[in-house]
Amino acid sequence: MSRIRLQRLTRRFGSVTAVDAVSLDVADGEFLVLLGPSGCGKSTLLRMIAGLLAPTEGRVLLGDADITDVPPRRRDLAMVFQSYALYPHLSVARNIGFPLRARGWSRAAIREKVAEVAAALDLTELLDRRPRELSGGQRQRVALGRALVRDPGAFLMDEPLSNLDAALRAGTRAEISALHKRLGATVVYVTHDQVEAMTMATRIALLDKGRLEQVGTPAEVYDEPASVFVARFLGSPAMNLIDATVAATAAGLAARAREVELPLGIDAETPERPVVLGVRPEHLAIAGQGAEGGIRAVVEAVENLGSEEVAHCRAGEARVSVRGPRPLGLRDGDRVRLTARPEHLHLFDADSGRRLAWRPAPVTTPA
Repeated sequence: MSRIRLQRLTRRFGSVTAVDAVSLDVADGEFLVLLGPSGCGKSTLLRMIAGLLAPTEGRVLLGDADITDVPPRRRDLAMVFQSYALYPHLSVARNIGFPLRARGWSRAAIREKVAEVAAALDLTELLDRRPRELSGGQRQRVALGRALVRDPGAFLMDEPLSNLDAALRAGTRAEISALHKRLGATVVYVTHDQVEAMTMATRIALLDKGRLEQVGTPAEVYDEPASVFVARFLGSPAMNLIDATVAATAAGLAARAREVELPLGIDAETPERPVVLGVRPEHLAIAGQGAEGGIRAVVEAVENLGSEEVAHCRAGEARVSVRGPRPLGLRDGDRVRLTARPEHLHLFDADSGRRLAWRPAPVTTPA
């Protein structure tokens, strides 16, 4: 397998910049997910890696070779499309073996390789069927098999599960993850589904409007979002974001807004500063009677998620969600006070939306 490097890769369509100077280093054997909303440039970026679209600027390297101007057929890459792109008149075996026939392999060698790949993907019993006789998940595995049979340097996958229903998507997601671990393959995978990204990726590259917002492990991008965009995009419900001010109080610095006062666990003198305060719904707790500070809110709706509930509240002008095990014990119209530990609070610059670096004081326990 191979390392993929993108150096300030850019693509413009007239006056529109679809991909804006993206630089990425995909390690050999890594499963990198390109994640973002529709229209953010992730599929355009993947197509430039595959050679299906020429970059306006920048370079693509596979291993140590510059493949920016190399035709797609000569790149050691295998593409798996959203639409499967199977030949309807060919059997599963002939669909999988098609790339090898195009390379002039012998029939015996093709049969042996197809059988090996089919066994790895649990397709052995389906080799004589046509695509119309297969389920969506089985068709996707055939498309993976056709890519796998080439022993490519890397796999490029463009939203391969988006045509599947929820149950098939979960099962096929697990199959692709297991296949990656078994082969140690390099994979660049495009999706707008954060669940796919969080469960499959070794690293996630989040894009917005053609720009790279953050690159990191699933835990890093979720726990330490680099911007308001990342904080809002990841999580269900999304991170609570409140326009606030950091100000000094008798107990130290606190983030304040209408109906909000959350201590930051820092004792410092600093001028007041406007910020965007962030806290994830699962990190909010319902305070007991007589508690001070926190977020004073009114419950507007409660959603039952089975093992959990989500209460949607209003605090001043802000909407705030709290998530926890069912039952939360809240009903529409209840007045609640919500609290969060300082280490679970996030601060973002009010103008740029970028993450602010700060640390709460360490929590000490009595001897």
